[in-house]
Amino acid sequence: MNLILMGLPGAGKGTQAEKIIDAYGIPHISTGDMFRAAMANETELGLKAKSYMDQGALVPDEVTNGIVKERLAEPDTAKGFLLDGFPRTLNQAKALDEILSELNKGIDAVVNIHVAEEILVERLAGRFMCRNCGATYHKIFNPPTEEGTCDRCGGHEFYQREDDKPETVKNRLAVNIESSAPILEYYEAQGLLKTIDGDRDIDEVFQEVKTIIE
Repeated sequence: MNLILMGLPGAGKGTQAEKIIDAYGIPHISTGDMFRAAMANETELGLKAKSYMDQGALVPDEVTNGIVKERLAEPDTAKGFLLDGFPRTLNQAKALDEILSELNKGIDAVVNIHVAEEILVERLAGRFMCRNCGATYHKIFNPPTEEGTCDRCGGHEFYQREDDKPETVKNRLAVNIESSAPILEYYEAQGLLKTIDGDRDIDEVFQEVKTIIE
C-alpha cells in the first residue's frame, strides 16, 4: 500500500499521518526526514543537498529525486510507504512516477485532506504567546483560563509572532494552493486522487482515510 498524503498547512496532515503509520505499520517518509538521514549518513546525495542548504539555496530536483529514490529502495518500504511533503511540484510528481516504475512499484492512492481556506486561517492565525514567560495559547483551541491573564506566570501582555499573523498565514496558504493545484490535477487525471473533508473530528477523518485504504 503506497500512499501520498497531501493537504495545506493546518489541515491536520501530521495527525492523520501518525494514525496511518500506527494502524498499518508502514514507514512515514517525509522530505525533511529523508534529507536529515541522507546528510547524517553522509551519502553522496546527502552531502550535495547539504552544500546547497548551507548556502541557503533550494536543493535542485535531481538531488531531491535521487534522495527519494534511495529511500524508496530501502527494505522497510516492501509492504508500502506514506509519502509526505513530496512531490511538491509537477516535475517531481512525474519524476516520482519514473522512480517507482524503476523500482517496480506504484502509487495506490493520493489522500488529500481538504479544509476551507478561511478555517485554516482561523486555525493557524489564532496562536499567541505570553510576552513574559513564552507560554503559547490559541484563541479558539487553547485560550487562557482567565481572559487576558497568563495561566503560567499571571502576566497580562501577549503578542503574536509574525508567522502567525493573519496576513502572513494567508500569503503562505496562497503560495501552497498555487503550487499544489497542478499536482492534484495530475493525480486526479490518473484516478488516484481521494479528497477528504478535514473539517471534522480527527477520528471521523481517519475513518474515511481507512475506508480509502481498505
